[in-house]
Amino acid sequence: MSLSFCGNDLKNSYSVEKGVLNNGCFVDALNLVPHVFLLFITFPILFIGWGSQSSKVQIHHNTWLHFPGHNMRWILTFMLLFVHVCEIAEGIVSNTEMKSNHLHLFLPAFMGFIAATTSVVYYHNIETANFPKLLLALFIYWVLAFITKIIKLWKFAEEGVGVEHLRFCITALLVVLYGLLMAVEINVIRVRKYVFFTTPQRVKPPEDLQDLGVRFLQPFVNLLSKATYWWMNPLIIGAHKRPIELKKIGKLPIAMRSLTNYLRLKDAYEEQRVRVRRCTLRRCVDQVDHQQHAEDLDRTPSIWRSMYRAFGRPILLSSTFRYMADLLGFAGPLCIFGIVKHLDNKTEEVKMNKTEDLHFGVYFMSSMELLQNTYVLAVLLFLALVLQRTFLQASYYVTIETGINLRGALLAMIYNKILRLSTSNMSMGEMTLGQINNLVAIETNQLMWFLFLCPNLWAMPVQIIMGVILLHYLLGYSALIGASVIVLLAPFQYLIATKLADTQKSTLDYSTDRLKKTTEILKGIKLLKLYAWENIFCDSVLETRGKELTSLRTFAFYTSMSIFMNAAIPIAAVLATFVTHAYFSEFRLRPAEAFASLALFHILVTPLFLLSTVVRFAVKAVVSVQKLGEFLQSEEIGEDSWRNGDMSVSLDSCKKHTVTTKAINRKQRYKMDSYEQPMRRQLRPSETEDVAVKVSDGYFTWGTNTSTLSDINIRVPTGQLTMIVGQVGCGKSSLLLAMLGEMQTLSGKVYWSKVPDCEMLHDVYISREYGTDFSQEEQSKNRYSVAYATQKSWLLNATVEDNITFGSPFNKQRYKAVIDACSLQPDIDLLPFGDQTEIGERGINLSGGQRQRICVARALYQNTNIVFLDDPFSALDIHLSDHLMQEGILKFLQDDKRTVVLVTHKLQYLIHADWIIAMKDGSVLREGTLKDIQTHDVELYEHWKTLMNRQDQELEKDTEIESQTTLERKTLRRAFYSREAKTHIDDEDEEEQEEEDEEDSLSTTTSRRSKIPWKVCWRYLSSGGFLLVFVVVTSKLAKHSVMVAIDYWLAAWTSSNFNTMEHKPIINSDHQSYVPVFIILCAAGIVLCLITSLTVEFLGLTAASNLHHNLLNKIIHAPLRFFDITPLGQILNRFSADTNIIDQHIPSTLESLTRSTLLCLSAIGVVAFVTPASLIALVPLAVAFYFIQKYFRVASRDLQDLDDSTQLPLLCHFSETAEGLTTIRAFRHEARFKQRMLELTDTNNTAYLFLSAANRWLEVRTDYLGAVIVLTAAVAAIWMSFYGLQSGLVGLGLTYALTVTNYLNWVVRNLADLEVQMAAVKKVDSFLSTESENYEGSLDVSQVPEDWPQHGEIKIQDLCVRYDPMLKPVLKHVNAFINPGQKVGICGRTGSGKSSLSLAFFNMVDVFHGKIIIDGIDICKLPLQTLRSRLSIILQDPVLFSGSIRFNLDPERTCTDDRLWEALEIAQLKNMVRSLPGGLDAVVTEGGENFSVGQRQLFCLARAFVRKSSILIMDEATASIDMATENILQKVVMTAFADRTVVTIAHLVSSILEAEQVLVFSSGILVECDSAANLLAQEDSLFSVLVRTHK
Repeated sequence: MSLSFCGNDLKNSYSVEKGVLNNGCFVDALNLVPHVFLLFITFPILFIGWGSQSSKVQIHHNTWLHFPGHNMRWILTFMLLFVHVCEIAEGIVSNTEMKSNHLHLFLPAFMGFIAATTSVVYYHNIETANFPKLLLALFIYWVLAFITKIIKLWKFAEEGVGVEHLRFCITALLVVLYGLLMAVEINVIRVRKYVFFTTPQRVKPPEDLQDLGVRFLQPFVNLLSKATYWWMNPLIIGAHKRPIELKKIGKLPIAMRSLTNYLRLKDAYEEQRVRVRRCTLRRCVDQVDHQQHAEDLDRTPSIWRSMYRAFGRPILLSSTFRYMADLLGFAGPLCIFGIVKHLDNKTEEVKMNKTEDLHFGVYFMSSMELLQNTYVLAVLLFLALVLQRTFLQASYYVTIETGINLRGALLAMIYNKILRLSTSNMSMGEMTLGQINNLVAIETNQLMWFLFLCPNLWAMPVQIIMGVILLHYLLGYSALIGASVIVLLAPFQYLIATKLADTQKSTLDYSTDRLKKTTEILKGIKLLKLYAWENIFCDSVLETRGKELTSLRTFAFYTSMSIFMNAAIPIAAVLATFVTHAYFSEFRLRPAEAFASLALFHILVTPLFLLSTVVRFAVKAVVSVQKLGEFLQSEEIGEDSWRNGDMSVSLDSCKKHTVTTKAINRKQRYKMDSYEQPMRRQLRPSETEDVAVKVSDGYFTWGTNTSTLSDINIRVPTGQLTMIVGQVGCGKSSLLLAMLGEMQTLSGKVYWSKVPDCEMLHDVYISREYGTDFSQEEQSKNRYSVAYATQKSWLLNATVEDNITFGSPFNKQRYKAVIDACSLQPDIDLLPFGDQTEIGERGINLSGGQRQRICVARALYQNTNIVFLDDPFSALDIHLSDHLMQEGILKFLQDDKRTVVLVTHKLQYLIHADWIIAMKDGSVLREGTLKDIQTHDVELYEHWKTLMNRQDQELEKDTEIESQTTLERKTLRRAFYSREAKTHIDDEDEEEQEEEDEEDSLSTTTSRRSKIPWKVCWRYLSSGGFLLVFVVVTSKLAKHSVMVAIDYWLAAWTSSNFNTMEHKPIINSDHQSYVPVFIILCAAGIVLCLITSLTVEFLGLTAASNLHHNLLNKIIHAPLRFFDITPLGQILNRFSADTNIIDQHIPSTLESLTRSTLLCLSAIGVVAFVTPASLIALVPLAVAFYFIQKYFRVASRDLQDLDDSTQLPLLCHFSETAEGLTTIRAFRHEARFKQRMLELTDTNNTAYLFLSAANRWLEVRTDYLGAVIVLTAAVAAIWMSFYGLQSGLVGLGLTYALTVTNYLNWVVRNLADLEVQMAAVKKVDSFLSTESENYEGSLDVSQVPEDWPQHGEIKIQDLCVRYDPMLKPVLKHVNAFINPGQKVGICGRTGSGKSSLSLAFFNMVDVFHGKIIIDGIDICKLPLQTLRSRLSIILQDPVLFSGSIRFNLDPERTCTDDRLWEALEIAQLKNMVRSLPGGLDAVVTEGGENFSVGQRQLFCLARAFVRKSSILIMDEATASIDMATENILQKVVMTAFADRTVVTIAHLVSSILEAEQVLVFSSGILVECDSAANLLAQEDSLFSVLVRTHK
């Protein structure tokens, strides 16, 4: 047919006799004018704009802003585009009814589509450039388009065209849309005044966009970018080249920050509180006197209502999106029904007489006629899918964003409460640290997840009801049978879900127990290896692991049942429905009904599967809210204390800055706040007040009615040293806390000297910076911040410097003075990064003394007027205590005229006190100067003198032995010395790696990041066993083949039905042959679902079991060097986090990945089988899919890592705040800690939001790809149906194409998850390559005499030893001979090789030259188990394991009770053990903490005696024990071990002065070897030098 605008089948096509506007073709041509005008005007502007921008750097998003009616314009434009598509479709279909082509039927619509698209692109560019004057062109366009459509509609009405005609309806819709768009444009002119007004309004972009740090742009981009997450493209594609870091994701917009959301939630919560208060005390509302009373009578305000008030609107928005998505979801089955039905009916179609529908000489069709066109239905199906998926992702995004906002608000609320928690609550155990951690880590997440799933609660019922109604419409009552199968099986899913939760709890218990035992083994690994007990302890761990695996088996079973139910329920429902329909329905089953209902069943299963999860989370959320409510109502610190309300800087005080807050300003404010204290110091009037703190008639309690402190009347003089002394438990620390307002006051007052006016003014200035005003009452209550060092040291997870400065400005001179006063410099020198080394939970664990000195240094460094020190000497030795007293307290603090309150037990320092407070049983015994007490209370003074003498004797003894501090430093040095070599090797490796990386091209690096770790996957699968892998693969393939066979059989069955008459009753042999096969196939499908779900889970379990078993064996049998160079935390991580991932996460991810992949492949296979032509279109789609998944996986992994890494600091911050509450409040640093919490929360939320947005980015793209696949399949199937393709196969192809949309994104998501989880397998696998010690030896056990070594003779011949082949020797050519029964001492300076020799006796180090011969046998030839089990050793650090005393002395259970009691008697522990409940079976806690260090060392001595070895090695065994215990040890060695060879490695030369032979080492060389007496006689001998210098 020839092309003609008005058609050439009518003579009057171009006639205007009846008037120009009465020619339909002319009216259509008139409609072209506005579109051509717009294109003519806008294209040059767009090209000029792009041309000018291309030369510049891309415009930064700080120029973005939205004109008024932005979202409305986009929505109307999308609707306009949709109506134009309908208009084009209607025109094309109408054109087919004409004899010649009438281009005017669809060309104006096509041009309208292009113009609408251009209008929105044009608008976006103008908006981005903020140049509204150019919008005038759009305004003119809308006016012209509106006028032309009005003319067209008017002419239609005149001609008698009405609502029954589709073209009339479309034109009417276009009139409305153009009118609305015109109104939007007029509104922009009205608001912005850019034209017709003399003063146009200048508008700045949102403040968030002016801050270049804000990178989360979802709230600021246009609607299309919002819907498709287009703004994420640079981040996700960029991640492929360079990993995403925290800097890259920047900050959150103000509206999403924790502070903003906290204020929103707090306002809603306070509103509830006020409402409850009004109900409780209606009469007292207006009476100020009853205000406090009203607060006391508060009942619990509803957190649910508060949450709804604060976050209800976005939840409603999300629910609206969800409803729209769910309703559009039904378009899929309905379109399939329509397409298949109309293809069925195409032979029966009778051409109607169309002449009656001719107007203006062209055909006008009805709405139903258009929907009967299969191609139109295919396009509608595509559009419905795109819209449905867009709405669904929008719903997900809004709920996730709201959930994250809620979590941020709740965390801030909990933190605010923690800072106000009553100390008694914490100390009395009403509120434990564990409970607080649970609130933060678990309860807030439960509520967040509940919010994520919230829209499902009300969307699911609608989905189920709609599904059932449509099924009934398609299949009649037989559909209700299938639906009832689904509904009846839903409770079983809930039951399985609850069982899963219970099993997970028991698994966690076993896991914790296993981890505890593993930790004990790793901490005591040196002892276990030296005693050859590693296998015994390994078996103990494996026993617990066995219980854990039993629990995991149950977990795997329930998980597989859950997966099975999800897969089998739709098959069962389909089977029940179609079989029932076959036997009881009057009508034959047609392909249209069959495949539409099949698609509906798939839709129905999803909400019912989710139902169990949602109900479970709803129950958990109710419990979480209850716990949260109890916590928020728990007792707070007394407001009548010195504390001025909620701090001068609180979260609330930032309220005025919710819009204007900037990070830079915040930093400046904090600088101001931190300089506040030095300013005070200069302005402080020195002697105007003589009392800093005064307590009168004080009765204080820890939360009970009985007073802990009673009748307290004390005063603390200003600028002087006050000491508080008394027995343990008499209330000294409580008195400090009472003064700080931490205790509950029963009666009495605590007075603080008034802050001088100059300071007060400064305070007011600071507080006004934060928008807080001081009342007169607050001024009177204000007082100095107190530098407070608690008895139990509290450190932050930060650097040493940060712990000391604690938020104050760094002053180098002051800092150095404090470090010297606390003797911290030697300790800092040992740390790998000096004072920049991180300490605390995540850093290096310091000893008690080192931690305490850092805490004291913090108190000294702070420039406060008052310093409270609570027993700072408790963990320090005498030398350090003296130094701290002289340099720190008397010199540093007293010279500065600061008020110092010191609690101490060291009475020798009383002479330095200006004022003494003596306490006894919770009350003040005496107060005054030392002279006063000497005069007025002689008895007390004498008692003190006796105690002082005793302490002096201890001091003398202390000076003789090596101090505790030296030992602490030695431990620290060892910890790092052993790692130095590793660090050195690592550094070299890193340098080589860097060089290689530089040589590598960028593409190689990026491809490495995007590669799937196939090797690791294979390692994991092979750990599960090849048979199981084979069964899994076979059953999976069989299952999916059967699933396809079921649907193919259904297609064949329904297509055969169609060949017979529709209303004929179904009683024929042909039909009977289809149903049994269908039943068999469905039954096989259900069985295979069960087999696959079970085999995958049990494959995972076997792999987990084998990997853990191999890991444990490798670690236990690794050489000691491995433990020196590998941090304990790293090894523990393999057994905790990584094992947990392998145990519980990988199997389900693997199952989900294989299922979704096979579903997609089978769907694409079916589509290709039904319509081979669609394969051509699938190729570019496959390429697009490859790139989408490639970019996403890399970005997802990075964002997942960021989310994980930012979560830990947040949880740590909460727990460390709860632990150091009294310190933070005393220093008055609440504001700084709150700010830190907000920053950590926002950082974590940013990472999580980006991760969620990345998931949406992926899902939108894969969903759109799925929609294109559906469109391709539909068009190809319709086209091929004209060439004889059965309608049943068309239905089959379309139903499968629909499933691709659901599962395509899961393939990528699961692949990304598996990649992250496989990192755990990789880490475990890296440890499996660790070399084990050579346990075999060249001699057989049978060749070694049973009583070897019977004499204890040791020959050392030319011995050279090193820790590693890469390192230098630590012992060089050592030759020595030790006679049987000889007592030998080994000494030398630190690092001289003494301990290395002791390890060489046990073959624990690399003996690369020479040999040690014991009783005629070269120890290197012996099996390690034999060698180590025949020697005894006592180590410097006493190691005990949790269990019984019997287990600690004899884990092999080879000795009799008499032997054990004998050993305890020798170690002088018999009486002590007898007194314990259970005797030998008495409990030893973890690490032997229920015994003193001395007792633990004596247990080690008894352990060595139990093993009747003729050789005993003592490696610095007396280093960490007191004089009394050391004397016992020496005595036992001389008596009980008289006939044995004893080799003592001495840290104190004085302990080996009686030795028969002394070996003196220096730098790994044996320099002296003789008896102690002979060596002492030589004055220039190294031994003499060591004795003289006490080294």
